[in-house]
Amino acid sequence: QVQLVESGGGLVQPGGSLKLSCAGSGGGFSLDWYTVGWFRPAPGTAYYEREAVACIGSSGSIIYYEDSVEGRFTISKDHGKNTVYLQMDNLKPEDSGVYYCAADPTGWGLRYEEYHNWGQGTQVTVST
Repeated sequence: QVQLVESGGGLVQPGGSLKLSCAGSGGGFSLDWYTVGWFRPAPGTAYYEREAVACIGSSGSIIYYEDSVEGRFTISKDHGKNTVYLQMDNLKPEDSGVYYCAADPTGWGLRYEEYHNWGQGTQVTVST
């Protein structure tokens, strides 16, 4: 089974930075054919709904950023380490929440329903 382990969350002041990591293993996992995304709970929606913050395709040529994080967050990956990163700069209190790493081999997708492999989540808190 695919396993995803997130790390790097924490408490930072507004304007600060964090770098999240998602290490994948097992179940034939490879960034060569898995799309990976970072998700967080979607405001004003059912508890189980999550919105994509940033996603990166298997080739790395297709990248998505949610509008509110465009220009502040950067998603990247290291195939040798089977690890995906989310560099978060100029953090705002509105960015606070649990960030989940998700992966799926079925192709490009931005909806949480399209991902069946999930990490445990890492807490990001932006506050004074």
